[in-house]
Amino acid sequence: MKENRKNQKKELLVYLALWLILFVAPLLSTYIGYTNSENSMPFPWNDLWHIWRQYLFLLVAFLIHNFLLAPLLIYHQKRTIYSMGIALLLSAFIVTLYINKPDFRHRHPRMHQEYRSRHRDMQPEVPFMEDEVHRPKPDGMTEMRGPKPPLMFRDHDIVTVVILLLMIGMNLGLKYYFRHRQDRERLRMLERQNLEQQLEYLKYQINPHFLMNTLNNIHALVDIDPEQAKETIVELSKIMRFVLYEGSKQKVPLRQELIFLDNYIQLMKMRVADQKVEITVDIPQAIPDREIPPLMMITFVENAFKHGVSYQQHSFIDINIRIIEEQLHFVCSNSKVPQGEDHHGGLGLQNAKRRLDLIYGRTYHLDIRDEENTYTVNLTLPL
Repeated sequence: MKENRKNQKKELLVYLALWLILFVAPLLSTYIGYTNSENSMPFPWNDLWHIWRQYLFLLVAFLIHNFLLAPLLIYHQKRTIYSMGIALLLSAFIVTLYINKPDFRHRHPRMHQEYRSRHRDMQPEVPFMEDEVHRPKPDGMTEMRGPKPPLMFRDHDIVTVVILLLMIGMNLGLKYYFRHRQDRERLRMLERQNLEQQLEYLKYQINPHFLMNTLNNIHALVDIDPEQAKETIVELSKIMRFVLYEGSKQKVPLRQELIFLDNYIQLMKMRVADQKVEITVDIPQAIPDREIPPLMMITFVENAFKHGVSYQQHSFIDINIRIIEEQLHFVCSNSKVPQGEDHHGGLGLQNAKRRLDLIYGRTYHLDIRDEENTYTVNLTLPL
């Protein structure tokens, strides 16, 4: 609603500026011509008022089209009613011009007086009668004097009608332009709302997925080492606190996200402590004051612990995080277990890719290498 009101105000300001220019231009032109001429005649307000009166007719017709007829075509698509309205408007405008034709019998009486005073010594004085109709001529013929019979259409009237048609076209063009802007802003708003809904949906999928994996890890520890299971539950409460209070935000401080990631890795280490798993974690100590969408890297770490730990052979997980030139470089490598035990993929990884596409578009880089013995994720995010 606010954007629509702004567009309406901008449209009205454009119309106001155009009409001010249209009304001021004849005044300036007449004033310049009057000051440059050498005569003692008064300022031609009558001619100026005649022009302004026609502009008033144009303004009224424009207002009728702008507020009554144009919305029928632009917003309601009623082309037939609009065409009938245009026909009626043009007919009424032409009739108004015909009714308000200027009366040349009484136009510029002072000009006639000026003409008589200047030519009084050059010609014999003949009484000037404005209402005189016939004047005898030497050859017995009569000469018509006074006003000529009015014509239905004059060149000036045709030009005025053409100007009205151009104004109607300009009015439609501006309305279509601002309508297109409104539609584009409405579409952008709908896309933003759809994006937010998709992100929320993905978050609601990621959180249960993460919790399910963590609970499975704790379940495995309950029978093996109850004391360690208790410590795991404490660590899990810290992790879930972050997921509960920070996971719903659009962005969180990078430091908090990396602390959360480190807590999760420590939690997973408790589970695989007795296994033949070599875990290497390299997280920088100096973390800049930047923000990042929450739970962005946890999915790849989850997959590394879920699919990279083998109970029959030696395995490894290598996590490396670097911050270089306002970019976060995340590399997670893990050994691949035999195909009979598990395989990579799943809902979590698909959601992570979808979130990256929705949030970063083309500004991020994700390279996943699924080789014979290793699985490597290389992710670069702008900060």
